[in-house]
Amino acid sequence: MAAEGQGPTAGEYIRHHLTHLTNHKQGFIVDFSVINIDSVIFSVLMGLLGVWLLWLGARRATSGVPGRFQAAVEILVELVETQAKGVIHNAASRKVIAPMALTVFVWIFFMNAMDLLPVDLLPKIWEMIYAGMGHDPHHAYLRVVPTADLSTTLGLSVSVLLMCLYYNVKIKGLGGWAHELVTAPFGTSRNPIWALLLGVVNFLMQMIEFVAKTVSHGMRLFGNMFAGELVFMLIALLGGFAALSFTGGLLFVGHLIAGTVWAIFHILVITLQAFIFMMLALIYLGQAHDAH
Repeated sequence: MAAEGQGPTAGEYIRHHLTHLTNHKQGFIVDFSVINIDSVIFSVLMGLLGVWLLWLGARRATSGVPGRFQAAVEILVELVETQAKGVIHNAASRKVIAPMALTVFVWIFFMNAMDLLPVDLLPKIWEMIYAGMGHDPHHAYLRVVPTADLSTTLGLSVSVLLMCLYYNVKIKGLGGWAHELVTAPFGTSRNPIWALLLGVVNFLMQMIEFVAKTVSHGMRLFGNMFAGELVFMLIALLGGFAALSFTGGLLFVGHLIAGTVWAIFHILVITLQAFIFMMLALIYLGQAHDAH
């Protein structure tokens, strides 16, 4: 950190804001023993908020003229149901998948929306609490956007993968799915040697497809939200430099304009990313229902 009595440099400020509150320091590039406590807490809180709002919408539902809140919930439910019908043709599966897709959309939207809070608001509150506990506030780390954490987004995409595997077996049967794994996408041959070679190639291609879809599914959401978080940090730095510069007034105005414009634009980003993640989940689950 910066020297005693001095504020952090721009690099230190960004590194501090990009450090998670964890159970212990990461020892390897991939270390599954590390838990990002802040991501877990805010993910759970946003999940509870989403469930509560959906429950509230269902509780207040009436057969008469709906209020604005009920109308908004009904529009959202119908939107998700329409998308699910277009992809999932199995009515029994859709009864489970459509509510799951709605939950995913609302949950990710609220996790993304944490990016709209002032960058330093919750971290500063945590610093004061941390200092009150007798610890060095410079080591009070807190990241409040769960979807800007790769472990969160990959966890979501792996959950979708597990659902895809489940429906592959449920819809096609274990034998039917195993047959598909070694015959698609290149088919098979009556020649035993060629059949064996094609089976190995087909199986490898299927595994690569599963891995690629899962990784890209999680990385897409993470990349967009991480980039948005960085932009908000840079805008916050612009406001900080305003207090240290002779042209501070102009920088502060630029800080307000840039922050407002990016926040308005980011509302579209957080909504679009939640919708894209939901649609990809529906598409992948739809593919699990279709035979090659």
